[in-house]
Amino acid sequence: MDALPSPSSSSSPSTLKKVGSERSEVSTMSGLLGLGGGGGGGGGGGEDQRGSSTFEYFGWVYHLGVNSIGHEYCHLRFLFIRGKYVEMYKRDPHENPGIKPIRRGVVGPTLMLEEVGRRKVYYGDVYVLRFFNRLDESKKGEIACVTAGEAQKWLEAFDQAKQQAEFELTRGGSARNKLNMETELNLDVHRPRVRRYASGLKKLIRIGQGPETLLCQSSSLGANGSTDGYFERDINDAIEAYEWKCVRTINGVRIFEDVANSESGKGVIVKAVAVIDASADTAFEVLLNLGRHQRYEWDMLTGDLELLDSYDGHLDVVYGTFDPRYLTRWHSKRDFIFSRQWFCGQDGTYTILHFPAVHKKKPPRSGYRRTKINPSTWEIRNLNTSMGSNTPRCLVTQMLEINSAGWCRWKKNHCSKFEKSVPYALLCQVGGLKEYIGANPALKFESSTTVIQSKLSEVSVSNAEFEESEVKDEFYDAMSADSSSSDEELDNKDSKLNLALKRTSAADANKELDSEVAPVMIDPSQFRGSLRNGKDEADTNCWTCPSGTGFMIRGKNYLKDNSKVMGGDPLLKLIAVDWFKVDKSLDRIALHPRSLLQSQAGKKLPFVLVINLQVPAKPNYSLALYYASDRPAKPGSLFAQFVDGSDMFRDARFKLIPSIVEGYWMVKRAVGTKACLLGKAVTCKYFRQDNFLEIDVDIGSSSVARSVIGLVLGYVTSIVVDLAILIEAKEEAELPEYILGTVRLNRLKLDSAVRLEV
Repeated sequence: MDALPSPSSSSSPSTLKKVGSERSEVSTMSGLLGLGGGGGGGGGGGEDQRGSSTFEYFGWVYHLGVNSIGHEYCHLRFLFIRGKYVEMYKRDPHENPGIKPIRRGVVGPTLMLEEVGRRKVYYGDVYVLRFFNRLDESKKGEIACVTAGEAQKWLEAFDQAKQQAEFELTRGGSARNKLNMETELNLDVHRPRVRRYASGLKKLIRIGQGPETLLCQSSSLGANGSTDGYFERDINDAIEAYEWKCVRTINGVRIFEDVANSESGKGVIVKAVAVIDASADTAFEVLLNLGRHQRYEWDMLTGDLELLDSYDGHLDVVYGTFDPRYLTRWHSKRDFIFSRQWFCGQDGTYTILHFPAVHKKKPPRSGYRRTKINPSTWEIRNLNTSMGSNTPRCLVTQMLEINSAGWCRWKKNHCSKFEKSVPYALLCQVGGLKEYIGANPALKFESSTTVIQSKLSEVSVSNAEFEESEVKDEFYDAMSADSSSSDEELDNKDSKLNLALKRTSAADANKELDSEVAPVMIDPSQFRGSLRNGKDEADTNCWTCPSGTGFMIRGKNYLKDNSKVMGGDPLLKLIAVDWFKVDKSLDRIALHPRSLLQSQAGKKLPFVLVINLQVPAKPNYSLALYYASDRPAKPGSLFAQFVDGSDMFRDARFKLIPSIVEGYWMVKRAVGTKACLLGKAVTCKYFRQDNFLEIDVDIGSSSVARSVIGLVLGYVTSIVVDLAILIEAKEEAELPEYILGTVRLNRLKLDSAVRLEV
């Protein structure tokens, strides 16, 4: 099979719609796709049994797998999600009334989804999502999308369907029994008629050949439905030591210098910033495309690019050459090799990292001088559209590290040759990208196939635990001096910074602890972990406990104006940190004999929250954080709901805010300063017993998290990282948010981890 199949209708696999349940043509659909729910039995009906409004998603995807004779296949399929039910069709059921689904079932609470990343299939690249049952990983399957943005939308759609199933489980009785009886389907299992398909393989190949440009189509996903907010996301979630000064403006593109770190002697960080009239998905796809015909239209520096290798869907290695006009006459031919690492955040922001690299497929080439590229990053995030406008906008930022001596010489010399330098040409790529997209209406404007707001059932809306995913955070969760916002955003910045000056007090957080119980005096000297407590900020290979003032959290009026405030003192006290080396990931570390919770002093504490961060490496590591409270949780409080509630509630609320305080700037950009719902990003296991709750965070369960943590471990001995954990507030009564606990990890040494035998 030479090319991916194309749909028979005018729809494309990049189509994903989301509508209300009032559509008459789909209101009678029944029987749906099971991707990991209850046991076997009869198929369930597609109609919501509560008789109230629900949501629908549908669109074209690719179904990937291996058939019974061992051949890989990539079939174009129409996927339809309604409530907790899913159906897979060969053709669009809206255009073919009466057509029956080829797979059907219900999304159950044991469904797990993982973004596998970018993969080459025949002549195109697709973005793959893997499904598996957490109780039986042999039950699995894969679908693929044309763009990373579409893959993210399908992740959200299946997450919503999973929440619907989890909500019905909480109702118990007949609803629980019905869910357990509905059909579960393994996407990796061949359908009964597979023998007939195998015998007609040549016919399938002939029919399945579609246009080679199928994967080059721009995304037809509509704008994010969360456009009600009027604030742009221009404030980070943690303080960063950047101070940007505009040094040049070229064709609408601003070039900045980081003056706060210009005297460090480690190179100067510069960046170019522009607002582009296109979605972040579109800009990301253009940047990742290596095709010379498209790249020649916006990149004046790069010659030919060649993909050498690809790893885990989020990392590849590229070989390229420079255009001779930016080189000296003595070195008119230069080539280079670099690695690209990319990922998409929970708010839809893309980050691409470029590092110099070497590769055995491309040894030094005769007649060319091998050049080490400048480390650089691309960051692309959507901006809110103005009232009455359907034109999407995104903010594109390119950061670049250049030699400090050369930069100072260019700044001081008015007859500078900076405009003929490679760094200048790199920074101008932002301007070229802006002009290229502006000159191509097919890329600039969205398709008429848009994402429409769904109408949820009244029951699920009134239940805070299973409400639809809310509007994305409109700005970061930790403060930053980064001034990369567009000109249109500056009017709102002053008001937001004023809000940032407010902070929640410890008294606000004390409502979460039982005031009727006498507090217990916690003596930190009684508790000692394998990682020592640092003496001061200059100490290394240790931990300290910073205040919460460096983090932005949701304020009292967040639901009305999206305002965030400076965090206050943590609710819980960090009493110890363990830094262990293990052969394989270790769950329930609190029960290990070496854990402080097994000591007499640990057993007397009213409550301890244990965060076990499982770091994938060779060997594996576990970073265990122990947070204690002097009183138990107050019954009925948000803290009590989290401690004694269901795993699905915890997954939807457990939030972490990271911040690299000191370290290599590329690591800072990779980690970011945005809040992350850990339960939705990676697999979290919860263990409640006696006087503690343990959360085992499997960082290796996400390919994106593995990629980022691999980068961090390479620089771990030279970085200082702050972490804040909190419970996300979603209702007015739960606001303002408060910080559960913080930790600062100062330049950890991998070889200092203590071997822990299971």
